[in-house]
Amino acid sequence: MRPVVVYPLLGAAFAGAMALSVATGSTHIAPADVLGALAGGGADTAARVVRELRLPRALLGAMVGGALSVSGVAFQALLRNPLADPYILGVSGGAAVGALLASLFVTSAFLPLPACAFLGAALAATAVFLLARRGGGVSRERLVLMGVVVGAFLNALIMMMVTMAPPGRIPGAIYWLMGDLGQGTLSRVGLLAPYVAVGLIVLLLLSRGLDLLLLGDEAAFQAGLPVERIKTVLYLTASLLAGSVVAVSGLIGFIGLIVPHGARALVGSSHRRLLPAALLLGAAFLLVADVAARTLSPSGELPVGAVTALVGAPFFLVLLRRKGTGA
Repeated sequence: MRPVVVYPLLGAAFAGAMALSVATGSTHIAPADVLGALAGGGADTAARVVRELRLPRALLGAMVGGALSVSGVAFQALLRNPLADPYILGVSGGAAVGALLASLFVTSAFLPLPACAFLGAALAATAVFLLARRGGGVSRERLVLMGVVVGAFLNALIMMMVTMAPPGRIPGAIYWLMGDLGQGTLSRVGLLAPYVAVGLIVLLLLSRGLDLLLLGDEAAFQAGLPVERIKTVLYLTASLLAGSVVAVSGLIGFIGLIVPHGARALVGSSHRRLLPAALLLGAAFLLVADVAARTLSPSGELPVGAVTALVGAPFFLVLLRRKGTGA
């Protein structure tokens, strides 16, 4: 499909998902009142619900979905592995450990929560990569296996910290660990925005490097790319994106796996086109998943991470089976 057609469609899908997210909630608000509240009119309860609850939640969901998607694009190119995803590789788990440690032992005045989550994500990604290396190379199967092992270990650490934490120190921790956009506020959106903006700009500037890395390290080096330097920057940037969103939304898995494949089918493998497409598609995908999480259960709201996992886990198994049979 031609980019001149794809991007307007993706933009329309994103705008529609934003409108759906803002218009959906446990309290019915007429569309005219929603539009009036977004325009700054009204001071009643409905207007406050739209401006102070639904709009920040939608903005947070858009940033989280977009950031996880472009992080997945970077990891898949960096590792030349279509199964790479921050959640599967244990990077999100490392970010959660960093965020929980910061909540328990570090004051927010010393280090912002997203920075602590980034450190956790970077350490987890390093551990997975080093454990997967054998004989100077890293196979995609071994990388995924080590990601699962490290992720399981980090999940055990998370559960221990949550269990042993003083009462009230980690409010809503269990729900947060399953992925939660319900804590979205304008201050959280403002806290996350610089991290996502920096990560996205860096990846866009390195889009040619991402293209060359798909050819292999030797071919990229012969094309004039400083391979190790670019890989280090990409690795840190992808970890920054995944870690910062985990700090504010918890563990939301499989977005970074599903969306890059969908965006690649629409615009091809050139990262100059793929990154903006993944950003828009990922934002729209998570917003729709969040609407489903809020409306599917008659007994209350589901964690959005459970919804993405219900879609992502079968998708991962299909990909794994296809790669295993060489298709």
